[in-house]
Amino acid sequence: MTRLFASLLIALLSIGQVAQAQTGPLRIEITEGVIEPLPYAVPSFVAESPGSNQVSQDISRLVAEDLNGTGLFREIPASAHISTITLFGSPVQFADWKAINAQALITGGVTVSGNNLEVKFRVFDVFAGTELGSGLRYRGTVDGWRRMAHKVADEVYSRITGESGYFDSRVVFVSETGPKNDRKKRLAIMDYDGANLQYLTGSDDIVLAPRFSPGGDKLLYTSYETGFPQVYELNVASVRRKQLSSDGSTMSFAPRYSPDGKSVVMSVTEGGNTDLFKMDIGSGKRTRLTSTPSIETAPSFSPDGSQIVFESDRSGTPQLYVMGANGGDATRISFGQGRYGTPVWSPRGDLIAFTKQNKGRFHIGVMRTDGSDERLLTASFLDEGPTWAPNGRVIMFTRETRGADGVSALYSVDVSGRNLKRVRLNGGGSDPSWSPLQQ
Repeated sequence: MTRLFASLLIALLSIGQVAQAQTGPLRIEITEGVIEPLPYAVPSFVAESPGSNQVSQDISRLVAEDLNGTGLFREIPASAHISTITLFGSPVQFADWKAINAQALITGGVTVSGNNLEVKFRVFDVFAGTELGSGLRYRGTVDGWRRMAHKVADEVYSRITGESGYFDSRVVFVSETGPKNDRKKRLAIMDYDGANLQYLTGSDDIVLAPRFSPGGDKLLYTSYETGFPQVYELNVASVRRKQLSSDGSTMSFAPRYSPDGKSVVMSVTEGGNTDLFKMDIGSGKRTRLTSTPSIETAPSFSPDGSQIVFESDRSGTPQLYVMGANGGDATRISFGQGRYGTPVWSPRGDLIAFTKQNKGRFHIGVMRTDGSDERLLTASFLDEGPTWAPNGRVIMFTRETRGADGVSALYSVDVSGRNLKRVRLNGGGSDPSWSPLQQ
């Protein structure tokens, strides 16, 4: 095992356990503990063509921002560097990087030709004096330089931690503007870090709970434009939509895709009762999954599509239940003090995130799929609506501040409960949904 892997492993062993031997990629189960960030260096990528100097600096800076933002890495500033990287292929002076305690080194080269952009990079274990994997290169456009940087950061993250990254992903959410008593809400999409914001709907009607498809090319949401909730599907690229509700005479809301993207599970209110239904998107055929005199809502599939976790007040207060994907008997999994809601299954399949209300405070928490090992990650006046990063390591959610003019904002937190931070966003936001990694 290289010293670089060993150093990060020591840091992560305090918050988890290794699930695979050193002969393969490290798989780390994050729980809790103290993390000592891994020191690394990322000199400005080499500009290998005329006119590429600025974009090469921008890319290397964004790679560093991605890594620093995880809380697992600590960048050694350029002012402390002894060596400089002037040629991408030149030998690395490992002694110079050891001297400043850089355990990992990231180098890169950038070429621009018109609007075409090529980025290549390498990752080194400084103390072992070896390269981690082989050099890679990505090709795209100058306009898409941010995505190129995210892709580089994902690969670096993966090579050092053994986990997949989450930087080359997007988040759809409800953008909120205006005073609290006249707030305008519309669907918006952005990069995971708040960049490249784009609005998908107008602000003429209330929209809620957008949810990405497994492929990230479509999304579901609930709209009140007819006066009561209806479920719609929207194509992200064309911004065209269609209504999924069967006849418009019943209320439908809280939709979510199945893992194969072929069906949708949602809440439907008929005759004053709210149950869960599954709808085949192609045929429109609807199948009832629950039939109880209670409110069943906020369904979420397990990654393998075999089970659904949902919220129900059948026990007298909102609690979490798990049942088979085709309905049937449900098993209650939440037994702590307070009210539970908005459960979401982790992409890894090992945890369920949820919102909890107890003693006047709201929390984002996680538990095992059988309800054991419940842990609360946040506490606030109002935290709700968790969504998982593609690698199952980070959770994004809505936090609202107290008061008549309270503002909703998006926050993220590591699954360990550390590294809580606000997502950079102009204006308010709520109901986030994290996309899978882009293709």
